Amino acid sequence: MRHGSRARLAAVGIATSGALLLAGCGAANESGSAGGQAGGSNLSGAIAGAGASSQQAAQTAWIAGFTGANPDATVNYEPSGSGAGRTQFAAGGVAFAGSDAYLKGDQLARSKQRCGGEIVELPVYVSPIAVVYNLPGVKDLKLAPATIAGIFNRQITKWNAPQIAADNPGVALPDQAITPVNRSDESGTTENFTEYLAAAAGPAWPHEPDGNWPVAGGEAAQGTSGVVGAVTAGAGTIGYADESQAGELGKVQVKVGDEFVAPTPQAAAAVLDASKRVEGQGQYSYAFDLARNTTASGTYPIVLVSYVLACSKYADAAQADLVKGYLSYITSAEGQEAAAKTAGSAPISDTLRGQLTPAVQAISAGA
Repeated sequence: MRHGSRARLAAVGIATSGALLLAGCGAANESGSAGGQAGGSNLSGAIAGAGASSQQAAQTAWIAGFTGANPDATVNYEPSGSGAGRTQFAAGGVAFAGSDAYLKGDQLARSKQRCGGEIVELPVYVSPIAVVYNLPGVKDLKLAPATIAGIFNRQITKWNAPQIAADNPGVALPDQAITPVNRSDESGTTENFTEYLAAAAGPAWPHEPDGNWPVAGGEAAQGTSGVVGAVTAGAGTIGYADESQAGELGKVQVKVGDEFVAPTPQAAAAVLDASKRVEGQGQYSYAFDLARNTTASGTYPIVLVSYVLACSKYADAAQADLVKGYLSYITSAEGQEAAAKTAGSAPISDTLRGQLTPAVQAISAGA
């Protein structure tokens, strides 16, 4: 199965003992709110989540946003990678998961079985995937989709190759080898990146979208931080990573239609406007088929829409309340703004928030 994790779980966890803000009836009924305001009864106990490393900074902000009101509650999140998170969630090992790709196939079926029927699948983190590079002396690098594909497919091997020069007229490009860096672990970031290449690059990318990197050879690194570290440590390196974690690395401007667009949260969020909801996932799933090959002005199509996965029913009432309260905060305007400030993500719109609210409110205890 494609989503089966091959990754060793990263020994990293986020644990904050603090307050979970309840989705009280009044807050849930406020305009544009998913119940993320302070107030309500104290929650106690602990819930654990695991998954997408791209969400790590946002999860830190979301967990921190709960401190104060419910001192007896604890939320843990292990950024072990999307594949590992989906596997653990489907097996019942965690109460919720973060995933950079929506559930599919057998993993969707097993998750529904674990949840007793309905899953909750919410796009809570929207961010561009930056094509990051380390090429001293070259700023504002511009690349067309087929050029990016040629580099990562190891067909374009020099920085002064004609294809790169054509995208960057007048730029002095060095006669230097290109070192592509890809993820070594199964990754939703990889799946999103390869989905873009398959949709936008044409025959220059002859591979199917996959969470496992499909091209042999090259340099590989574990997790988002590993790719950023490898590109930073090298010279002539290029990789892909969540823009919010790209640091001081160069970020490619990608050709979209007749213009080159930089990876900004606003340009990434614009992709959702041209995208459609996936059918057949269930009434509480808000998964989207993203318009990777859009030519709309000001749109950046190498985008990561990361989901939080939960069940609509939990056997334990306290666990159901904790998950419901946490997701209420994550999807609230307050929670989205906290992630934007900490992680550089694009807040979801009030319209989308209104669509997600019934799914959050449906979380309860029961068979």
